[in-house]
This record gives sequence, C-alpha cells and structure tokens, in this order.
Amino acid sequence: MSKFIATAAIRGARAIVARAEDEINKAIEKYGPEQRVAFTNTAYFLPTIYGLTGQKIEKLGDMAPTLEHCKNLLPAVPSDKLWLPYLGNTLDAGMATLFAEELIEGVRSIEEAWPEQAEWGRYNGPIDDVQLRSWGIQLVDGRMPGFAAVVGTAKSTEVAVKIIRELQARGILIFLAAKSDGRDGKKSITDQLMEAGVELGYDTFTVPFGSDTVSAVHALGFATRAALTFGGVKAGQAEDILLYNKYRSMAFVLALGEVDDLKYATAAGAVSYGFPTVADTAIPNIYPNGLTIYEAVVSMPFDEIPGENDLERAEKLVQRCIDVRGLRIKVTKMPIPVSYGSAFEGERVRKEQLRVEFGGKRSQCFEYLRMVDGETIEDGKITLEGPDIDDVPDGGAINLGILIDVAGRKMEKDFEPVLERQVHHFVNGAEGVQHIGQRDIAWIRLSKTATDKGFRLRHIGEIIRARMLGEFSAIIQKVQVRLFTDNAKFEEAIALARQAYHERNVRLADMTDESVDTFYSCTLCQSFAPTHVCVVSPERLGLCGAYNWLDCRASYEINPTGPNKPIAKGRLIDPVKGIWEGSNDFVYNNTQRTVENVTLYSIMESPMTACGCFECIMMVIPEVNGVMVVSREDSSMTPAGMSFSTLAGIAGGGLQTPGVMGIGKYFLTSKKFISADGGLKRVVWMSSFLKETMVEELKAAAEREGVPDLIERIADERSVTTVDELMTFMQEKGHPALEMDPMF
Repeated sequence: MSKFIATAAIRGARAIVARAEDEINKAIEKYGPEQRVAFTNTAYFLPTIYGLTGQKIEKLGDMAPTLEHCKNLLPAVPSDKLWLPYLGNTLDAGMATLFAEELIEGVRSIEEAWPEQAEWGRYNGPIDDVQLRSWGIQLVDGRMPGFAAVVGTAKSTEVAVKIIRELQARGILIFLAAKSDGRDGKKSITDQLMEAGVELGYDTFTVPFGSDTVSAVHALGFATRAALTFGGVKAGQAEDILLYNKYRSMAFVLALGEVDDLKYATAAGAVSYGFPTVADTAIPNIYPNGLTIYEAVVSMPFDEIPGENDLERAEKLVQRCIDVRGLRIKVTKMPIPVSYGSAFEGERVRKEQLRVEFGGKRSQCFEYLRMVDGETIEDGKITLEGPDIDDVPDGGAINLGILIDVAGRKMEKDFEPVLERQVHHFVNGAEGVQHIGQRDIAWIRLSKTATDKGFRLRHIGEIIRARMLGEFSAIIQKVQVRLFTDNAKFEEAIALARQAYHERNVRLADMTDESVDTFYSCTLCQSFAPTHVCVVSPERLGLCGAYNWLDCRASYEINPTGPNKPIAKGRLIDPVKGIWEGSNDFVYNNTQRTVENVTLYSIMESPMTACGCFECIMMVIPEVNGVMVVSREDSSMTPAGMSFSTLAGIAGGGLQTPGVMGIGKYFLTSKKFISADGGLKRVVWMSSFLKETMVEELKAAAEREGVPDLIERIADERSVTTVDELMTFMQEKGHPALEMDPMF
C-alpha cells in the first residue's frame, strides 16, 4: 500500500467527516431535527448508507448514528515513522468518506437549489430508481458493459469530448463529477462538454452529478442500488453488496487532473467496491502484479502517453481504463461518417436539431426483413430508389421503406421477426440518428450534425448489413438492403411488408400453451439477479417485454448456449394455475435451488420471480378484491401507498412474493393473464400510460372477457391514488371485481 495515497486518503476522510458534521449541525439549527431529507425518486433513502449499514435516513435527526460511525471508522494520519500503512485503514477511511459525502448530499437535498445549478442548466443529482431499472436490461445483455465515474477536468475541451465519445462508442455508462484546479480555467468536465455542445442526460448514457467531488458518491449509490435491485441482497449486508459489485458491476473511476486529498479518499471508497481508479497525472501506483483488475490505482500521466496528438492519447487513456477493469468490449467499426455505439441509442433529435425525418405524423416509415434464396441477392448491395436527404427541405419529412433481404444455410422463416427487431438497436447506435418503433410504425430522425458530417440514407443500409453479419454470422451469410423513398415504390413495398406482418400475427395468435410441448427459459438477467428465471410460453411473454415464445425459440436455434433454452413441459400438475413438472424442475435447478415451484397463471401462489427489468408491476389490493398494474413510466403514487420505485424493491431481485409480480405489459392481453385468479376482470387500477398506449389491444381483451367497457371501469392515477378513492370509483363504475370470489 502506498504511504502517500494512504496519508492523503485519510487526511481527506477526516476533513470531509468534519465538514459533514458542521453542515449537519448548521442544518439542524436552521431547520430542526425533524426536517425531512430525501434523494429524488428512490426507495433506498440515502442508498450507500442504507445498503451498507441498513440505516434509513429520512430526516436530519437520523444522521447522528451514521456520523458517529464515520468517526469510528477514521484512522489516525500515518506518522513519518510508519512506512507501510495498513490497507484496511485506508479502506475504512474511504467508506467513512462515502458516508460523509452522502450525508452532505442529504443536507443539500433540503434546499430548493439542489441538484446544483450551473450556467448551462441543472446538474442531475442522484439517479432515479426507474432509470436504474431501465438501464438494467442493457447492463445484463451486454450492450452496456459497465460504467465509468469520470471526475475532474480534462486537459482541454477537445480531449474531454474525445474521452466521452470513446466511452460512448464502447457502450459504457458515464457519470460525471468534480473539477480540477489548474486545468482549463477551473472548469469541470461537464462544463467542457457543454461548451462543446455535447448532449448530456439519461438518453445519452452520460449523466452529470455535480461540480464537486462530493457528488461523485452518487455513482457508488447507483452501484449499491444495483446490488439491492438485481442481486437479491438485503440492506445491511455490506460484504455481499461489495462483493456483488466487485464481480458483477464492471465499473472504474477515471480521475482527470490533480488528485487532491478528497479525491484520494473517495477513490479509496470506490476501491472497497472493487472499482479501480486510473489517473491521468503522476501519482503512486497500487497495481502490484500488472494483472489484477480489483483494488487498483493506476497512474498514466497524460502527456507521457505515446501518441501523435492529444486525441490519440485520450483514446489510449480510455483503453487503459478498460484493460485495468477487464471489461469485455465489442466495438463495431462502421463505414459511416459519425460515431457509433450503444450509448447513442437513447439520443433524441429534437425539433431545433432536425434535418429530416421519416415516419411520425408527417410521413410513413417501415422496415421489413425477409429470408430469400441466396442466389437471388448480392451481399453488400445497398440501393436507394428515390430522392436522398439532399433533395428534402431542411426540417422536412418523406416516406422511407427499408427492405432487408438475408440468406444463410441456417436461416429459418421464424427468425425473420427476431432479426427485424434488431434494426431498432442497430440504427439507433449512430450519433445523431433517432429510431423509434418497428414494422410499419417506425420513425427515424436525422440531426443536422449527422448530415453535416456526411450521413446519408445509404449509411442506414451499411449499419444494418454490418451489424447483421457481425451479430448473426452463424445463421446468415448475405445481406442486401433496399431503401425506398419514391412514393410508388414505397407503396408497393409496404403492402408486401404488411402482408408478412399479418401472417406473423396470425401464427402467434393461434398458438396456445396447450399446443406446444416445450416452453423456453430466459436467464439473460442472471448476471444481475442470480435467482431469477423467466419461463416463456406462447401465452406469456418475458417480463421485460422483449422476448416472446417465438423469439426464445429462434434465439435458441441461433445460439444454443445462450440465455434461452427449451423446457420440456413434462407432467401437468395443475392446468388452472399453470404448473408443470418440467418448468418446476428447470426453475429449481437454475435458481441456485432457491425457487421450488412456479405458476404461470397466478399471482397468488408461487408467482414467477423478477430481476428488476419488468415493464410493469402487478400487486394485489386486498381491500377491493383486485389487482393494480403500474407501468415503469408512471412515477405517481398508487392506491397501495407506494410508487413504482418502492414496489420494485419488493418485486425485483429474484424474489418470489405472492401478491406481487413483475410482468411484460402485453401479458395483460393474454387469455392466460392471471386466469387462475380471475383474469383481466381482476384489474381495478392501471397506469394511464398503459390505457393510452395499448388502447386497442386492451379493448379487444375486454370484449373477449365479456365486459366491453372494462377499461373505463378501471381507475388510474389521474383520479384515484388511495384505497378509499378506489373503492368509491369501483362502486360508481360497477367494477366486476366487486362481485367476484374473494382472492384470499
């Protein structure tokens, strides 16, 4: 252990704990001990403290025990005679630092000006629980290989942009905090990026916490909540949380500019999580054998990095961080004039940035992938039939059809919709390109920045071909893309596509759980929730909404060693609740033998587990003999007295909780939707988002249930937020659940 680092970290820890005590005392004097403190939209209180100690801090007066714990953790500053400081002392100082920083942020949460305001706008502050879970599926399926906490100030604005673009191109989630004295006019890296016009926020995987080092604690709070949300770890299980993050949350710290005492202390806290720190200045190394990817501090002075210019050095600095943490990165080099990576998938092209759009309200856009004879297509051929972007007025809209022909020895008809749905992720990865929807409701927007760099329609075809061959080379060997903007050609092609969509719908609609002898598993989320398994049947899709039975079947054929494996149904145990011997055996053997039974059609008995990536949460409301369904997009209070974030703590983490279940939203329209408990007629409250986005499908399901106006009889957050209000609403509307058999 470096004496220099230990001394600096311990000094920093002692200073920040003293500062926390001072700020808490001043706040209590001003507001009183009963003043509430809270991070926005999280059910985990002050999450680092709550996760590692189990203490719920809800008001200023609750902070005293944690502050005392911080003081007890603080070691003495190493004396001049001590040459080998104990590593444990430094790590203890790091944990005291994180707790003190979170206490300070808790005090700040009282003020209306928090999160921090800057000239360019407001910093983000802590991550919402809803956003954590939205990123969950990308963390577990590998599109997001890990996250980086970038603190300080880059050598220049150009270097700052290059570092962020390199991280984004690798799909890495980025948290920004702090500034460094003596670099670029004392700007923070966030200031540098905003000056360069880089878009920040949840959509771009790049989130600015604050301008000081204290705000960096939110990155560790995010990591703590990941363990609580996906890992089935309980608050207070500190060792389990730290080990979970060490082996499952692939994160690192990139320190830019001068590393002062507080940064050393915060880095010591990150090291306790197994997150190494890489600095672009000359500091002592803690990297004994050159191989370890944990408990490391690595110095890589920026000006000493080999390279012809600063941008090349910035790229090598990012690669060093990846090597130190041992991230598995798949970078797809695209023959396109803009940056490419999964971090751009959430990018929004707003009205003022828009150069041209296809689909939406002003035009139509479709994408259709089909299997053809390999002799009939030419691999790599990309054609455009009609005008290109240059022929469209600035901010204009035209029709666009995308017809993708693929061929391969192992390609099958059933794979078509699976591959076609990948177009959304593939196209969205281009900087300045926004893709929404699928089939004939696709919507693509191109920014002025992208088109100014030379992006044209043929580049959409280049992306699709490169990614298809890169991801699915085991089954396809040829890809040809035809783009249609000529109206006559477009109408001809969209008619062909719609006929294929209809045939696919009919095929899946005709399938029932009884008509097949095999279900499929989905263990994709086990990298984060080790005791969770989805059982996917023809009439029950995966809880994330991304996988139905045909998707899983195709996925298994494409990748037999992947997350989707066949489950032989075996002996039928209970046809009403949906219990089979085969599914029970599979779940038991693939959840570390923690889940013995699972029902497919009931929320009341042995419901399916969840990881945290669910589209909706369903929960029984016993007072009204029904269930409520809350969508991820709904942050309002529910009649159960809990928001989505709080409910997710009950439903996620691989737990099996009767009366609570995570589901994919289209399970609501299935004939088997909690059929053992009464089906759709049991739904008494539903987020308005679901009502509005699934209006036709829900109406059809209600008619099938014999209550055509059922959706109008179901309350939502716009009128009902308590059980008493819900009971009154149901009585006024004559909801059928009032006349059904008791659920208990």
